[in-house]
Amino acid sequence: MLKRTLDWHPALADAIRELDGPRFAPALAHALREVAPFDYTVIFGYRGEERPLDLYDDFGPEKRDIFVTVYQAGPYLLDPFFHASRNQVAPGLYRMRQLAPDRFYQSEYYRSYYKQTGLAEEVGFFLATGDGARVVISLMRAGHSQAFSAREMASLHAVAPVVIAAAERNWRGLGQRFDSAPETLPAGAALREAFAAFGRHRLTQRESEVVAMVLRGHSSDAIAAALKIAPGTVKIHRKNIYAKLGIGSQAELFSMFLASLSDGRA
Repeated sequence: MLKRTLDWHPALADAIRELDGPRFAPALAHALREVAPFDYTVIFGYRGEERPLDLYDDFGPEKRDIFVTVYQAGPYLLDPFFHASRNQVAPGLYRMRQLAPDRFYQSEYYRSYYKQTGLAEEVGFFLATGDGARVVISLMRAGHSQAFSAREMASLHAVAPVVIAAAERNWRGLGQRFDSAPETLPAGAALREAFAAFGRHRLTQRESEVVAMVLRGHSSDAIAAALKIAPGTVKIHRKNIYAKLGIGSQAELFSMFLASLSDGRA
C-alpha cells in the first residue's frame, strides 16, 4: 500500500497539469487507480433534479448504455448518489451503502436496474462547484472484484481533500453547462413532472409520498419514521396503493413507474 501511495504523487501531478482541459478527468482516474484499483469511472454533474451531465466515463459502448444512457433516461431519480447530491451531502468520499435506503438492495430498482450493472461496489467523491451544481466521481468495481477493503478506503479518504479541491477547481462554473444545454432541460423537466405526477389522479398526496419512498428502497419502518406515522399505517397505505393501481407487487409498481417516465419523455 505504501508503494501505491508513492505512485499516486506523480500521477496526481499529471492530473494537476491537465486542469481545465479535456485530459483532467482521465488523468485523475489514472491517479486514483494508483491508490486503489477499480474497473470503471464515471463522473456525473448534478443540479437539483435536472438530468445529470456525463462529464466523463471510461465505459465501452455496451456498458455506457446501461450506466449512462439508460440512467439518464429516468432511473437516476431513484439513485442514492443522485439523492445525496440533491440533498447537498457534505463533500467527501462515501460508499453507496452509506447513502442507500435501508432496503435499497431488496428494492425493485436494485433488482431491475442497478443489478444489471454487475457491480461489486461503488464509491463516490462528492463535491460542490459553488454555483448550485455538484459533481460525483464514482469508482466502480465489477462483480468479479472484491469490495473496497478498509485499508483501501482509508487510502482513498486520505487523498480525498486533494481530489475534491482539484475537481472543484476543474469544474467551477459547471452550472453554466446546464444553462447552456437547453435541449436537455425539457426532457429533464418532463421526467420530474412524470415522477411527481405518478399515480396523481388515483392516489392521495400521502400515498404518492409512500410510493416515492418505496421505489427508492425504504422499508415500511423507515417510511413511517420519515413521515411520522405508524408502521401499520404505512402498510395500509401500501395495500391501498396496490389496490388503486391494480397491481400486486413492487415489481409491477416499478414497471408502472418506468412506463410513466416513458410517457413523460414522449
